[in-house]
Amino acid sequence: MNPIPTKDQIRQWIAENPGLSAKRDIAKAFGIKGDAKIDLKRILREMEDEGGLEKKARRFREPGVLPPVAVLQVLAPDRSGDLFAVPLEEGVDTSLRILIIAQKGDPALGSGDRILGRLTPVTAEGHAYEARLIRRLGSNPLKVLGIYRESHEGGRILPIEKGQDKEWRVARDATNGARDGELVEGEAVGNRRLGLPQARILARLGDPSGARAVSLIAIHQHGIPDQFPDAVIGEADRAEPVGLKGREDMRDLPLVTIDPMDARDRDDAVCAMVDDQPGNPGGFVIWVAIADVAHYVTPGSALDREARRRGNSTYFPDRVVPMLPDILSGDLCSLHEHVDRACLAVRMRIDAQGNKLSHRFVRGLMRSVASLHYAQVQAAIDGRADDKTAPLLDPILRPLYAAYEALKLARSARQPLDLDLPERKIVLDDAGKVTSVAFYERFDAHKLIEEMMILANVAAAEELVRLKQPLLFRVHEEPSPQKLDALREVAEASGMTLAKGQVLKTAHLNRLLSAAEGTEFDELINLTTLRSMTQAYYNAENFGHFGLALRNYAHFTSPIRRYSDLIVHRSLIAGHGWGKDGLSAWDVENLDETAKLISDTERRSMAAERDTTDRYLAAFLADRVGSSFAGRISGVQRFGLFVKLDETGADGLIPIRAVGREFFHFDDKTQTLTGSDTGTTIGIGQRVVVKLAEAIPVTGGLVLELLEIDGAALAVGGQGRRGGRYQPRKPGAANAKAAKLARKIVRKRR
Repeated sequence: MNPIPTKDQIRQWIAENPGLSAKRDIAKAFGIKGDAKIDLKRILREMEDEGGLEKKARRFREPGVLPPVAVLQVLAPDRSGDLFAVPLEEGVDTSLRILIIAQKGDPALGSGDRILGRLTPVTAEGHAYEARLIRRLGSNPLKVLGIYRESHEGGRILPIEKGQDKEWRVARDATNGARDGELVEGEAVGNRRLGLPQARILARLGDPSGARAVSLIAIHQHGIPDQFPDAVIGEADRAEPVGLKGREDMRDLPLVTIDPMDARDRDDAVCAMVDDQPGNPGGFVIWVAIADVAHYVTPGSALDREARRRGNSTYFPDRVVPMLPDILSGDLCSLHEHVDRACLAVRMRIDAQGNKLSHRFVRGLMRSVASLHYAQVQAAIDGRADDKTAPLLDPILRPLYAAYEALKLARSARQPLDLDLPERKIVLDDAGKVTSVAFYERFDAHKLIEEMMILANVAAAEELVRLKQPLLFRVHEEPSPQKLDALREVAEASGMTLAKGQVLKTAHLNRLLSAAEGTEFDELINLTTLRSMTQAYYNAENFGHFGLALRNYAHFTSPIRRYSDLIVHRSLIAGHGWGKDGLSAWDVENLDETAKLISDTERRSMAAERDTTDRYLAAFLADRVGSSFAGRISGVQRFGLFVKLDETGADGLIPIRAVGREFFHFDDKTQTLTGSDTGTTIGIGQRVVVKLAEAIPVTGGLVLELLEIDGAALAVGGQGRRGGRYQPRKPGAANAKAAKLARKIVRKRR
């Protein structure tokens, strides 16, 4: 029998043979048999207790050393395009970088992918291992954002997302030092099928009640990148203003920017003048100049990769998560007044009815005459000019409004969808606390800029189609037949009609919206029409824009905050031969993937912004629990009613248990609840008075109680409830009564 090996011999064997490190492999290597295996087991346990070895999945290895096969998480490509990963093994430094060696036939890997890799130790600068892909492990593990609560076995995470009431168990060695009451981000671990799901804490995010925690929660919850890599900041810091070389000099044009009062970036400037060419009486020339972001964010650069990853800027009441670093978005690419700025511009001629006659694109150098805001411009037009706008009124502002009047005629003839859905404005104090919630005031100055931007976007799409250049269209497809049927039912229940059996046009929907205007169903019809619409997205193929009633439409006017616009700029540069910073071969090859990516990031930002608004509103209303509010039913589900409050526009839920003392039948076709005893019918659009029962700032949830509906107290049913508990009817009788009530509902609501 061979002698038992020393600890050093065992350690050396494991280091040289990481794939053969189970106890039986060690015993076989040293010729250990029979009772001697007991001594080997004792030595291995001693080495484990001393910290000289660690045991995982019945295999031994040196502490901190990776096994031959490990689970890895892929990082974003570095400046050279190399792909690295970090290990997800417990007890291993997660900052350890592993170079991925791609082989022919391997699938494309992206940031965040999890893979199973075969590792080889190497001696190289910047990484200690190389990995070859065995297989991709699928999507990232489920993430959870919540409040950490300590317990004797470790802790629990209480999710903050609305509708998530299941706690997550955190082992003592997976808390990452979190303290009781902290906001934390965790991820699912293990494959536990019974009991509470398990998680490990990835990040500690501080006090959840802090003034600035609301948007921070949304940023982490939706995975919005909010830190720029050093390489990206380095490229931005090296950027410099451009000169006139290779550009058209536009500095004599009376261009102005008109933005919200608190705008940080200004990416569009406009001016208008009477068209002096014969044959176009009453016509205008409109210039729209857009920041030349493509000059600074070139294909394949670190700035470009990060901008594509972000897809767009995300806006919160207390902060902006920009697509580009501030030195670009807030300075070099921003069209500030009285400074030279690089731009791509379009000169458009329109006739007296606002129809575009021609357009011409240029790459130029401009100088804004003034940076103005909407209310300031509108006040000047309305006779209340200030020191800044008074000298601009006749030469610049009045011609802009005259051109807008012509564009309004073209809009009226085109009949884009005319929804009236006011936007909420949340006002914060310096500490981040909500001081007021109001609705944005819409001026003609807003609409003027919108119409000119739409015209420029149409011109960009048409120009690239003419040049046969690849581009990303902004696509908005018409509603599905099912959604139109639902809208038609709501309209008929409100005493209105929506034409059937013909090709749907926005003009048909506008007639419905016009019929509802000023009636008690105004908001209901607007909201239901909005919900019937499909979601707009980006695509390399052109399927038209239904909502704007336009055949060719692309985003051109906001490259500071939208990657789609940057692609359009590059395509214009390539199509006109304006430089080497146009659309690259890689851009063209990956256009479909880019379209999907930025459509997804847009939805991500919208969800984050919506969740943040809900949380701010819940915080604002938390001091008014017990108060009564007027509102309108905005949604009906089997589990309860959604109500939009008049005062703030906040959405709250009346749980079905708080609706009445009877059983309610839910009809998904008519979107109604009907009381089984009283026959009370509750549907979308009805006016209600509710009491705020609960406001939960950390989730954004509002729980309401129903007090009145359509000016009267809710009828109370009692036959269906005895002793405080619901006693179900016999199925046959209940179904027969429900069908009878459904017929009554339709007749009543007509």
